[in-house]
Amino acid sequence: KTKTVEFNVKPGGVVHSFTEGVRDYECTFTYASQGGTNEQWLMSVGLSDDDSLFSCSVWPQGKSYLFFTQFKAELKGTRIEYANAYSQIAAGGQSDVPLKPEEFTVAESTTHKEGRFNAQLSKLTAVGRTQRDEL
Repeated sequence: KTKTVEFNVKPGGVVHSFTEGVRDYECTFTYASQGGTNEQWLMSVGLSDDDSLFSCSVWPQGKSYLFFTQFKAELKGTRIEYANAYSQIAAGGQSDVPLKPEEFTVAESTTHKEGRFNAQLSKLTAVGRTQRDEL
């Protein structure tokens, strides 16, 4: 139950949002970026086999040359339990480079930290536990 869609990430410093969902759950990626040109990015949203987890990931197709002035990921219908953000995605046998913990927060949403975030974002992942009623 995973769906991956393509969207344009536009520079220019304007705040943009992109939302995708599966069933009752949605992921919204909100950002502002500078430099580069329009880039094709992907958002993947999905439910685990037992429907207990909803996940959302955002990453570029290829290398990103954008500088992000802000970013936020929000999950609707679930609470974020885990999130991670990366400044560089794996290339040539290297692994993803995570942002430093002081660069972003994980709470109701996953957000950059003003003044701490180094403007590099190449991948964002958030996972929430669904509020299913147990019988």
